[in-house]
Amino acid sequence: MDFQVYDIAIVPIIVALVQLAKQIGLSAKYQPVFSLVLGVATGIFYVAPGDPKQAILVGIVMGLAASGLWSGAKNIVEK
Repeated sequence: MDFQVYDIAIVPIIVALVQLAKQIGLSAKYQPVFSLVLGVATGIFYVAPGDPKQAILVGIVMGLAASGLWSGAKNIVEK
């Protein structure tokens, strides 16, 4: 399974879902964990369903990227 460039568009979707969970009441302490869970789930079910190692690795990268994207954007807006 090749990682396609448009698969990176999943990262803003993860950011949006974490933000939605935050508004529903998810504690700030669990937001990065939720981001990782969403990333790994997306990797397993969408990006590389036939290759668990690649799916988990890509999922972790997407989850961490989503956490960093939100944190970086928040820091820019607040400063």
